[in-house]
Amino acid sequence: MQIDLTDTIKQSLFSHSLLRRNFKVVLDKIQKIKSKSSIKICFDGSETVFKKDILLEELSQIIEAHTFERAKYYVNRLIKSITEIKRSKINDLNLNRWKEYDDLITDSLWIFNKRDSSGAHNAGYWGNFIPQIPNQLLRRYTKKGDWILDPFAGSGTTLIECKRLGRNAIGIDLSEEAIKLCNSNLDREIKPFNVLIETILADSSEINLKKQLNKYHIKNFQLIIMHPPYWDIIKFTKEKNDLSNAATKEKFLNMFGKVLDNISPHLEKKRYLAVIIGDKYSEGEWIPLGFLTMQEVLKRDYKLKSIIVKNFEETTAKRNQKELWRYRALVGGFYIFKHEYIFLFQKK
Repeated sequence: MQIDLTDTIKQSLFSHSLLRRNFKVVLDKIQKIKSKSSIKICFDGSETVFKKDILLEELSQIIEAHTFERAKYYVNRLIKSITEIKRSKINDLNLNRWKEYDDLITDSLWIFNKRDSSGAHNAGYWGNFIPQIPNQLLRRYTKKGDWILDPFAGSGTTLIECKRLGRNAIGIDLSEEAIKLCNSNLDREIKPFNVLIETILADSSEINLKKQLNKYHIKNFQLIIMHPPYWDIIKFTKEKNDLSNAATKEKFLNMFGKVLDNISPHLEKKRYLAVIIGDKYSEGEWIPLGFLTMQEVLKRDYKLKSIIVKNFEETTAKRNQKELWRYRALVGGFYIFKHEYIFLFQKK
């Protein structure tokens, strides 16, 4: 069904009471439309499709406005949402339709009840992160066709999301097992967009990224997503240059810094770097690994934009041991890990 608001709007700008009455007629008409999740709306030759609930909210706000000036402000906002597209420089969001992106999180606390297991996504690789994290970051900080770098590709969670969302990507990992699994997962994911996804078996602290960029005739990446090992909590390989094999905390941070130094020159200026990491316990002491890695980034040419705390879903190891871990926490005087960090930086 199509609703033309041209006459309604033009005839309503003479008085507040007339505006309320005319828009109430439109609202009642839309409310009577059954089993419709979207409605086509027209104004002065322009047309667009609205989510029904969003449109009803907009109309209600116009009708309930306390002053005529405020009501006209809401009407003009509605007109812009029909006739104009307002884009950001770094993403594809139409800011004139910002209410429709209700699944994009703008708070600093991210709570997910379960991981996205659709398509090729799975929790089979010990240490991978949930797909919702790269999904949120890619949609907020990149456009279709942009280039993304994942220096710790793992099983390919970020690369799968890039493939789904139409972003090109290069994923690097020094684990041959991880690269094989990553490629297998990518092969199983349907490719709706014509994008390039490359996986490379290499050390992210040493790889010649300029050579890789030249291969595709591009200058820089538009986003870097880093999900490094949480030091030695999980041993991923036997390689000496694997961060999970660092002998000390200081050695881990030094190795992490070398990766940063190698990849940072290839991130476009004023674009974003995200580091997803958690803390750890060692000999009864909480090691603030997240904030230590944050400081390593801030030693470079970055400014901190956000610290996001994400709830940590139950791990396989602890899923059936809730009572045991609660007892250990009470005895040992500590708190059980239920969160990890997403540090968001902008290159200066």
